[in-house]
This record gives sequence, structure tokens and C-alpha cells, in this order.
Amino acid sequence: MWTVIYIAPTAKIADNIKKRLTEEGFLVKIRSVNLSKQQYEILVPSGELEEVQEVFNSIMRP
Repeated sequence: MWTVIYIAPTAKIADNIKKRLTEEGFLVKIRSVNLSKQQYEILVPSGELEEVQEVFNSIMRP
């Protein structure tokens, strides 16, 4: 099962987050939320949520 950890405002930001999390060894999916608003959900496996959140927080607040 996949869990949304963040909604990115642009495809570029979503791709950057996916790249950084993938480099840390996590599985990551990007899903378009709304084509008119161009928002993108960042999804990770539910079982990795806590570990991903720690890395994600360090990415967003260096």
C-alpha cells in the first residue's frame, strides 16, 4: 500500500524529491493530482513511512 507524503506544486519539484529519496534507497511514485492545478503527489510504501519522513524532512529543511 502506498501513502502520500507530500503534494508538490510542480513536476520539477516532484521529480527532484523523487530523485533524492530514490538515492537514499526508497521506492517512490509520483501521481498527478489535478491537471488544471498541476499538483503532484509523492507516494511511498506505507511500511517505509517513518524512515522516509526523516529523510524527507532533511531534504526539505537542509
